[in-house]
Parts: sequence; structure tokens; C-alpha cells
Amino acid sequence: MVNFLHSLRRRHSKRLAEQHAQTVGDQRVAVIGLGRFGSSLANELMRRGWDVLGIDTDSRLVQRMSDGLTHSAVADCTDPEVLHQLGVHEFTSAVVGIGTDIEASILIASNLLEVEVPNIWAKAISRQHGQILERLGVHHVVLPEHEMGERVAHLVTGRMLDFIEFDDDYALVKTVAPDIATGIPLGQSRVRSTYGITVVGIKRPGEDFTYATAETVVQKGDVIVVTGKTHAVETFAELS
Repeated sequence: MVNFLHSLRRRHSKRLAEQHAQTVGDQRVAVIGLGRFGSSLANELMRRGWDVLGIDTDSRLVQRMSDGLTHSAVADCTDPEVLHQLGVHEFTSAVVGIGTDIEASILIASNLLEVEVPNIWAKAISRQHGQILERLGVHHVVLPEHEMGERVAHLVTGRMLDFIEFDDDYALVKTVAPDIATGIPLGQSRVRSTYGITVVGIKRPGEDFTYATAETVVQKGDVIVVTGKTHAVETFAELS
């Protein structure tokens, strides 16, 4: 179970890194807090070719990560002067990966906002924590445990193979194709008009994923990727 949860944390950090990479152009980022979340995120960004400055007050965490990062430092970023000394104010992007120490998380986020870092991401451990960060003006707030719980619930209780929900009640789901969508071209199946979803990808056993078109004929046993409003994709994925 521990390995399973750790794997989910890594996948969430990878998804956050992907979202982050799509949001900014400058490939330098400061990751403040090198616990499980911050270290996973920093490693993924490094793997993608980013320059990463990793910062933590715990020298053991910094030492463990130092060889794999562009730069690392043992420092307390609740002190605004420290940010200036490290040059974080010159970065276009920073991630506050601290969760358990809410006061430190809020202070660091405030300091980053004060020096006008253009893209600030922050981890929250509760909705209340997240709301405080949002009210401060943090650009992107993530609740890994909450989002992971929702995602696993969808996978455990239904036919979904993967589930990602976005902020505007929009979701992306991987599922085994229900019978209603098989045997005829997607354009004729009317799944979009009937169920409010769009099939965007398809994978047959032994083949790679490919884009779906109106002429695509889904076969029984195919895995498909669908998008739409969360309730719509949930309903569609439960069809047999």
C-alpha cells in the first residue's frame, strides 16, 4: 500500500510538472521544500531539461538532492532577504512545496508575491489552507492528497482506468469502450450529442494510442480516452 501511494504521488508530481511546463517559457524554477512532493517535482522538472534551484531548511534533504539538481541551498525562505540572496526574485517561476508547516507556506508565498515572481505554485494540505493561498494571490494552488483521493475513488468504484479532473468541472477519462460506442463510426454513434462527451483517443490491444476521428470504428475491448463535463464522462464510463 505504501508503494502504491508513493507511485500515485510521483504521478501527481509529474502531472504538475507537465502543467507547469505548459504555463511558463523561462526554464528556471525554484522549488522551496524538498519533501516527497517537492523532490518528486524537482526531479521531474530536471528530467525535462529545466534548471532547478532546490531549497529547504533541512540540510539532509538538500544533501540528498544536491547531486541531481542544478543548484541547491539550505535556507529559510520565510526571511525575504534570503530570497534576494538566492536570486529567487529573478526567477519567473517558483513552487512552494511545503505543506505541513502552514505558517511557513503562507509566509514564503507572501514573500514570493512581494518580489513579484510571475508564476507561483503552492501545495496546500487542506481546502482552508488552499483558500488562504488563493486569497493571497498565489497563481496556482494544488491539493495533492485531496485530488489523489478523488482520483482513486473514481478508479475504485467504476470502470475507469484513469481519471483527471480540471478546475472548470471538465474531465479526461481513460476507460474500456462501452458497447454503445462500438461497431459503427464514431460520427454515427452520436455519443457526443447523446452523452455530452467526445472520444479523442483510442488504443487497441497490442497497438499504440491514436487520435480518434468521426470515421474511427471502435471495437469491443478497445480502450478509449474521452473528455467532457465531469458528470457526463462519469456516466458514460459506467455504461456497459
